[in-house]
Amino acid sequence: MTLQELTSFYQGKRVLVTGHTGFKGTWMCRILALCGAKVTGYALNPPTDPSIYQIIGLEETMDSRIGDIRDLEKLRPVFEEVRPEVVFHLAAQPIVRDSYKDPVYTYETNVMGTVNLLECIRLTSSVRSFVNITTDKVYENKEWEYGYRECDPLDGYDPYSNSKSCSELVTHSYQKSFFGDGRCAISTSRAGNVIGGGDFANDRIIPDCIRAAAAGKEIIVRNPHSTRPYQHVLEPLAVYLEIAMKQYEDIRFAGYYNVGPDDADCVTTGTLTDLFCQAWGDGQTWIDRYDGGPHEANFLKLDCSKIKKVFGWTPRYHVKEAVEKTIEWSRQYLEGQDMLEATDRQIREFFG
Repeated sequence: MTLQELTSFYQGKRVLVTGHTGFKGTWMCRILALCGAKVTGYALNPPTDPSIYQIIGLEETMDSRIGDIRDLEKLRPVFEEVRPEVVFHLAAQPIVRDSYKDPVYTYETNVMGTVNLLECIRLTSSVRSFVNITTDKVYENKEWEYGYRECDPLDGYDPYSNSKSCSELVTHSYQKSFFGDGRCAISTSRAGNVIGGGDFANDRIIPDCIRAAAAGKEIIVRNPHSTRPYQHVLEPLAVYLEIAMKQYEDIRFAGYYNVGPDDADCVTTGTLTDLFCQAWGDGQTWIDRYDGGPHEANFLKLDCSKIKKVFGWTPRYHVKEAVEKTIEWSRQYLEGQDMLEATDRQIREFFG
């Protein structure tokens, strides 16, 4: 899928993105803006400081609404005013460790936030296509060596993962209960761990690497033997955009889709950190320092056969390239370059 092909669909479309102030949401909105969409975002203020949302000045390029996804009374008028045609749901409490600290907030945001959004879609006849972005962690993880398929049981372990499993179930129920007439095509997409420029979150390995490297310190890795499906942030965003487009045009494309890297790119956190140190240079090193934190999955990967067959999709970047692109963006930021221009350049390079 090229930027030109996406533009042919999204040009002039009214698109609402929840979570637009976050890492993935900012990249998503910028792609949509380059495609000529009329983008409205609904989210809390950026979750980190600094944030890619503020760094690239996204607020000045789109219709940004600051609000809580838990607040149905504030969300409803946005739908009534904007009358979106396509909706992407990225708003979430996305950090596993934070979900242990505040499980109630995590469930309120990730479960009731989904309910509130679907209720607005139910009451807004203009919406023709909806994609709920969840996570690879929605599956009941048996720590086995093969990837999970879309038909496998949903039962995340920790409050974050489990709340996203619940978000899937809420979406399935609303789809069957209220959208059987086909007026709105509904899909969920379960992505692996994404990396890329502009992620400043705590307790994520690549942001931790960049912070340490920029400060001239050793990188501390708390779980180097865990295996995750790491991919560049633009990989799943391209898939979400294609799903929403295809199901808008033909509801038979609606469904549940994994999106992750090929098996060769499902690497341990230690291997990922090695790749980072090699690409960063300057003799960068890391140390293994397990901190005895709460349970997190040790082995997790996805079977992406379905999306490859249905959409003919294949990943564009291997994990090594994903790390290199992340470092490229981060060095340009640290050097004080024009980051809107740098972000747009990476988007155009990716889509060709």
